Amino acid sequence: MTAKRLTTRRVEKPWGRHSLWPGFTDPPADGAPVGEIWFQDETEETPELLVKYLFTAERLSIQVHPDDAAARASGHARGKDEAWVILAAEPDSTIAIGTRGPVSREMLRAAALDGSIEALVDWKPVKPGQVYYSPAGTVHAIGAGITLIEVQQNVDLTYRLYDYGRPRELHLDDGIAVSDPEPFVPNFTPETPAPGRTILAEGPKFVLERWRAPRGRIALPPGMSGWFVPISGTGDIAGEAWQAGECWLVHADATIATDGESDVLFAYPLAERIDILR
Repeated sequence: MTAKRLTTRRVEKPWGRHSLWPGFTDPPADGAPVGEIWFQDETEETPELLVKYLFTAERLSIQVHPDDAAARASGHARGKDEAWVILAAEPDSTIAIGTRGPVSREMLRAAALDGSIEALVDWKPVKPGQVYYSPAGTVHAIGAGITLIEVQQNVDLTYRLYDYGRPRELHLDDGIAVSDPEPFVPNFTPETPAPGRTILAEGPKFVLERWRAPRGRIALPPGMSGWFVPISGTGDIAGEAWQAGECWLVHADATIATDGESDVLFAYPLAERIDILR
């Protein structure tokens, strides 16, 4: 099998919602809010990437992730770079990414302890269609009223620096040690090398592309996997029907077709783009 539909896992979060996104069943009004939907391959322990939907009603914690070296030193397989594709946002929705100016780790710790870190990080307004690639070490927080797709290195490793008084564990020592408290500077500007194909993010840990009405053959190098994420539309991949709200793991060459208009993300773990769709 060259393409396999991944299993969905619903994750309850205190900042989640009861109204999700078309294609996903809303949790009951008296149930816990759902903040994330993960797409997982139950036959593999740790594939290199993980794809999620996030649904926020409140701000997420101000947090940071370690790079590969720091993560491996603490017994994990890899660090965590991540990218966010904004699908929907309220008019006043924001994302914090980086700090407003360079700060010392000592100042970052003090700000996390007294709450002034909320003003220390750089809250940027967001709107549908925007993309952010957040490297490991970036101090960040996703704000309220946002629906997004997150593509990340596959590790469940988050160091919370500040959580607005919620009764959850913080990880100040580990988080401060791996933080790079500097203003965020994007490492890539989206490019459209061909009609219907946009490169949203390019390395250092993965490439993320967006395809409009894709048709043809996905050609992956030997041993590489790719993540096919339909945002809208329907079609088939490797002879199997796909639809929005799914995620497929592609292991080798696979033909792809779409019925009418469609909007698809495709991610693969490589530092530079390759000619995937032919």
